[in-house]
Amino acid sequence: MMKFCQKQILIPSILKISKGELNRVGKYLKEKEFTNIAIFLSEGIEELFGEKIYSSLESSGINVMHRDVISDINIENIIHNAFKIPKSVDVLVGIGGGKALDYSKYCAHVLALPFVSIPTSTSNDGFCSPNSSLLVDGKRKTVTAKIPYGVIVDIEAVQTSPKSCIYSGIGDLISKVTAGYDWLKAVEVTGESFNDFAYLIAENTVSDILHYKNHDIRSAEFLYHLVNSLLMSGIAMEIAGFSRPASGSEHLISHALDQITKTPAMHGIQVGIATYICSYIQDNRFKVVKDFLQSTGFFDFVAEKPLNKEEFIEAIRTAPTIKEDFYTILSDKRNIERAIEFIQTDPICLKCLQ
Repeated sequence: MMKFCQKQILIPSILKISKGELNRVGKYLKEKEFTNIAIFLSEGIEELFGEKIYSSLESSGINVMHRDVISDINIENIIHNAFKIPKSVDVLVGIGGGKALDYSKYCAHVLALPFVSIPTSTSNDGFCSPNSSLLVDGKRKTVTAKIPYGVIVDIEAVQTSPKSCIYSGIGDLISKVTAGYDWLKAVEVTGESFNDFAYLIAENTVSDILHYKNHDIRSAEFLYHLVNSLLMSGIAMEIAGFSRPASGSEHLISHALDQITKTPAMHGIQVGIATYICSYIQDNRFKVVKDFLQSTGFFDFVAEKPLNKEEFIEAIRTAPTIKEDFYTILSDKRNIERAIEFIQTDPICLKCLQ
């Protein structure tokens, strides 16, 4: 008799994506009976949004028991500092960009406390993923954390974020095209486990943004679709139990580049260019990826400050060694050479990689 086993997954209990949400943070926390909070902010966030945030908390009777501005994401320091947070704190709140969210998310994991994620930019899907990107022994690594209890996104705040953050989010989102292909191939070649629902969710995140025709990256409507898609990508990883729905050959290239170059570009910028190259090698919706990145202005933005071509080629060669037993299109050495040849001849690559 076949044993029946149904996996239980976690999803955010607070989920708010709209204009003006920073004015309602206190209200949402109070509704969930959170009273004492620890708050972690990216540098500069208080100057930009502090008045809205603290006014919202005060009007709802929320007590800030611990506050920290985050610049360091060394995992040992995070673990050490986590135990300095008062025991009366019942929820951790991260506000800002990746460092503050990754820091507070991992603190919440260490302390077994709920975490509310409030991103003010959309540079990747990490604001709703069950992982944190931290420094481990001096190297950037993805470590298990916990999916947020709540996600609150103020579209007006995201509209004011640097253009680089929006384009990074675009690059990270489109990577689900090549990640999904690699996952299916890994199942076929190595017998790796597969989750139909997680794959479907990841595919739908891309479909949503691709079918939305207005590619004005500052419009509230475009940013809503981008945030929604990145959020669902994070949930797809929670459903699968690992990063496969959102991370494939393109992410291996970016991780390798982080190790090789002294000055890495933003994660999603590197991933976006790698996705363009890998979709060509995969013969997988290459024109769709190309048209989307062109119409949003992604390639033009990268070309303003091109990535180093020789370092990128080295990253492609190194990529298969980044994760053990992680099959992708680059596991075949012939595809590595095809990717390098493409870089040397493709007009867009010649513009974005120099």
